[in-house]
Amino acid sequence: MTSTEPAPDSRADRFVRELADLRIPDPAAARAGLWLRLGAALMTVGLVLAVSAYFVSHTTQNPLDQNDALALGLGGIAATVVGAALFLRYSLTGFLRFWMARQSYDLAVLADRLPERDPNHDLTSTDAAPR
Repeated sequence: MTSTEPAPDSRADRFVRELADLRIPDPAAARAGLWLRLGAALMTVGLVLAVSAYFVSHTTQNPLDQNDALALGLGGIAATVVGAALFLRYSLTGFLRFWMARQSYDLAVLADRLPERDPNHDLTSTDAAPR
């Protein structure tokens, strides 16, 4: 190899270039991070709201206050469930996107290792290979 010939691409360089060609959005994008933080905040706020509503409903004898606390508690539980769904969705999206890119890379490496297919050799036949 002379100094004027370009160096062959390493597998890592090819992987980065192929990812750019696929136009897979960056998992650390601002919008996904915002929804992830919003989901975590909703889980926390909903849990605090539900627990505080429980204590409010058990410390008063007024049925009207108890009913308000029960409604507040149900709202807190709903916020917790929605927050957990948002958090899981955006957490798993980043992981599964990376996993899919890794699978693509591993399949490309495997394809590079396989020898070229011999048109004279039928892989579906049951005949013994010639020796």
